[in-house]
Amino acid sequence: MKVLIAHNAYQLGGGEDVVVEAEGELLRGHGHQVEVYRRHNDELKSMPRALAAASAIWSRRSATEIARRCDVLRPDVIHVHNTFPLISPSILWVAHRRGIPVVQTLHNFRLLCPQAMFLRDGKVCEDCLGKLPWRAVARRCYRGSTLQSAVAGGALAIHRALGTYRQRVTRYIAPNRFCRDKFAEGGLPAERIRVKPHFVRSGRHPAWEGRRGGMFVGRLSPEKGLGVLIDAVAELGTSTIRIVGEGPLEPSVRAVFRNEYLGVRSRDEVLKLLGTARFLVAPSTSYETFGLAPVEAFACGTPVIASRQGAFAELVEQGISGLLFTPGDAGDLAAKITWAERHPEEMLKMGRAARLAYEAKYTPERNYGLLIQIYEDAIQELAGIRASTRAGRRGDWPRRPPALSATARRRWAGQ
Repeated sequence: MKVLIAHNAYQLGGGEDVVVEAEGELLRGHGHQVEVYRRHNDELKSMPRALAAASAIWSRRSATEIARRCDVLRPDVIHVHNTFPLISPSILWVAHRRGIPVVQTLHNFRLLCPQAMFLRDGKVCEDCLGKLPWRAVARRCYRGSTLQSAVAGGALAIHRALGTYRQRVTRYIAPNRFCRDKFAEGGLPAERIRVKPHFVRSGRHPAWEGRRGGMFVGRLSPEKGLGVLIDAVAELGTSTIRIVGEGPLEPSVRAVFRNEYLGVRSRDEVLKLLGTARFLVAPSTSYETFGLAPVEAFACGTPVIASRQGAFAELVEQGISGLLFTPGDAGDLAAKITWAERHPEEMLKMGRAARLAYEAKYTPERNYGLLIQIYEDAIQELAGIRASTRAGRRGDWPRRPPALSATARRRWAGQ
């Protein structure tokens, strides 16, 4: 199978970029021919604002370049990840004109919310769900800018009106049932959404002895719940939680966690650290669509203390593979951390259950089978549509129409 992957990379790398690389390697490892069309947000630094705004709605450059790649590679399927803001949905129309099925992974909620996270003033907000996103513009939800919010909201509204998301994507991939249901509620065709979680590779079997304290792994930003974690640590009066990551809240994290702040580490280093932790803390205040760090923790036999919302409420089984706390409630988080510290044997039992959950759902082997099935379904469906369309064009009409009115003859000719 020949697969063309399209992805708009962020200036600060994140989980989406990791998934794109991992799936590409997975497909190549199974003998598939994979090519990646990538644009990077660093281009925005030298791009005129008007051009950047126009590209978010319809990028002629991306459409042209994808068309050329299709002509050379002749892919069986195009797998789209992020298209905002440089690639744009224009490539979905290119694929449609060439009769190539499109599979799109729903990494965030941008097709429903211009801000992409359903988050406003530190709390979940669904005011734009299934509606024209004018509120996001009025409230400057995207980057605190009216102009940028208007561009993001305008692109969303235009392509909804054009039917791009309903008609030009053959299959959507949602990483869990929560996201599938939310996107269906927002207007995407439910029958085209398939659930396939992301995966992580585990290099070693977990060690169960010598574990201590907790960990946080991720971007140091408000939506990841760093403020809630900082308040919880203040309530506890001390911290045995190590922090890995970078982001705008780094100064606050350094001040509170001091020597426990480890900065940016490689993935191998992160896995080693997770393998020594008693638990991972995932205190996000927004709807997480998945969360690679909790699954990495599962792979290391480390249970997760997570906020009870979004994907985390589905990922973590209360008392089985971790603990859930009330989103945004620092007191509840502090109580769960205290319980985890005082019950090491129970946490080890949860860690073993977390490892079993990883082996059942989040391994590369399991993921490969699901991904290929989605590709094959998309290819077969589009082939069936093309065959049906050709048959419809031929129809069962006689070569010469019977005696019809002028209007009827024109309609017949249109068939």
